[in-house]
Amino acid sequence: MKRRPFWILAAVLVTLFFVIGCSSSGKHMKGPKWVWKGSGAFDEDEGKVFYGVGIAAGIKNRALLRATADNRARVEVAKVLETYVAALAKDYMASTTAGDMSASSEEQHVEQALKSFTKATLHGATIVDHWVDPDDGTMFSLCKLNLAAFKETLDNYRELDSKVRDFVRQNAERLHSELRDMERQSP
Repeated sequence: MKRRPFWILAAVLVTLFFVIGCSSSGKHMKGPKWVWKGSGAFDEDEGKVFYGVGIAAGIKNRALLRATADNRARVEVAKVLETYVAALAKDYMASTTAGDMSASSEEQHVEQALKSFTKATLHGATIVDHWVDPDDGTMFSLCKLNLAAFKETLDNYRELDSKVRDFVRQNAERLHSELRDMERQSP
C-alpha cells in the first residue's frame, strides 16, 4: 500500500502537536526531561531510538497504575511505527424559497467522524524508566525501542511476512529521518 507512509506521517504530526500542546500548558515543569520531551524518534550514542511516554492517573492499585502507564508507553511507540486513520465527513446545505424571492429558509448539517487504529508487534521494546508525580500520584513510563535491535529482531523473526519485513527495512531509516526533521522544525 502506497498510502501507508502518508498515514504514518499524519499520525506522527498529530502526536507531535498533542505532545507540544501538553508540554507548553504546564504551570511548572517537574520530573525528568523525558516526561516533558515526550514520545518520538531520537539519535543517541547507540544509534536511532524511538521513545514512547505513557501516563496513568487516578488508579489507587499501584500494580495496575504501573501496568497501565507501561502499556500506554508501548502504544506511543507503536503509534510512531504504524497507525491506520479513517475519516468521514458529511456536509448538507439547503436553501428553499417559495413565492417571495426575498424570503428563504436555510438549513445546514455537518458531521465529522474520525477513527484511528494502531497495531504493531514491538520486538525489543522495553520499559526503561518510571517517574511518579509526588503531588498527584500520576505515573509516567518510558518505553524505548532501539532501531538497530528492532531490525536485527526482524531478521531473526522467521514467521513475519517477508513483504512486511522488507517494507520496514526499506522505510525505517527514512521514517526516522522524517521524524527527526519534523521535531527540529517544531517550535
